[in-house]
Amino acid sequence: MTSTTETSETALLAASARRGWIVVAAAFVVMFCGLGCLYAFPAFFNALQQDFSASRAALSWVFSGAVALYFAIGVISGPLTDRLGARPVVLGGIALVGFSLIFAGMANSIAMVALAIGLGVGLGIGFSYVPAVSAVQRWFLARRGFASGIAVSGIGLGTLIMPKVAEYLVAHLGWRGAYTILGLFVVLAGGAAALFVDNAPEKRGMAPDGKLLQGPLPSRNELPGMSLGETVRSSQFRIFYLASVLASVGLFIPFVHLTPSAQDRGVDPSTAVTLFALIGIGSTAGRFLIGGVADRMGRRRSLALMFLGLGLMMGWWIFASSAIGLAVFALVFGLCYGGYVALAPALLVDVFGPRNASGVIGVSYTAAALGSLLGPPLAGYAFDLTQSYTVPIAIAGVLGLLSALLVSLMPEPHPTA
Repeated sequence: MTSTTETSETALLAASARRGWIVVAAAFVVMFCGLGCLYAFPAFFNALQQDFSASRAALSWVFSGAVALYFAIGVISGPLTDRLGARPVVLGGIALVGFSLIFAGMANSIAMVALAIGLGVGLGIGFSYVPAVSAVQRWFLARRGFASGIAVSGIGLGTLIMPKVAEYLVAHLGWRGAYTILGLFVVLAGGAAALFVDNAPEKRGMAPDGKLLQGPLPSRNELPGMSLGETVRSSQFRIFYLASVLASVGLFIPFVHLTPSAQDRGVDPSTAVTLFALIGIGSTAGRFLIGGVADRMGRRRSLALMFLGLGLMMGWWIFASSAIGLAVFALVFGLCYGGYVALAPALLVDVFGPRNASGVIGVSYTAAALGSLLGPPLAGYAFDLTQSYTVPIAIAGVLGLLSALLVSLMPEPHPTA
């Protein structure tokens, strides 16, 4: 009897460890599909500008609207996930992304493109990104930063691959055909991955880090951590939130303006898109490497360094006048951006506990929504008025340095399961 019990427990332990990494892989694919296709937007920039005679500011609003919405909607999708579970929320969100991309391919005005990408894709990612990220946090403790980094590296790899894929599709099928193909890809691949996203290891008798649940099945309110209201009212959350707002103002400017800025400096269009893809390389490296390093040196200190790097690289961008200089900017900026995306949700769960992980992460992402809504459009307006990006990039750099200072004021947390 004892031997049978031990065998059963060993099998459950193996299943627990395996299941955590399956959730990581599923989250990776969901983010690769959804955010990778959104971040392919620079490959459509020139075609949309020519077809609809749109200004850079107008096109910036399309992308910024999507980014701001997917971060802002986390305040709804996060608590919804805590109540309903991650799988149905992620599945609905990724389906909306795919069908919105298909609808974008039918657009006959820039307003329809904004409706499809800015509203549809933004909403869809908002209902898939936060639940997928928060699900990963529930399966890990000691290696939470590393697991989170692998999951969100789907965004980095998507940023690396999908702009070049979109560039090829636009060249051979036109921008309408390209959006249609991308939409079908998201529905099929992203939808399949969403079926494996799970944010409740305790319902399977499992615990973080491949362990087994000890004692009776806890309710959500019995899990360690603060309530959502207690979290939002805490000084640590307010410091983190303000730092995120300041950093996010500049964080998304390169996602819209690096490619046209490079072309303004004499870089050919194909190389300019490749420069944007280099952000994906740096971002992927940052998500893999920084998460694991931060598990050892402290996630709060590591996040402060990421914000510092983002601020300093804005200064580099101002003075980079060649493709090589811009490539250095893209790689290092991507590394710091990837580190930030990997560390932020893990740090939040470290500080405030797993009880309301999805809700806390979702509310915190509204900070990025505010920053992303301001940065790219204002940079576009500044260029339309002055034919230069210098002032908005400089302001973004200063805000990045301030965000690093704020995070450095937070105490180092002690992770809880």
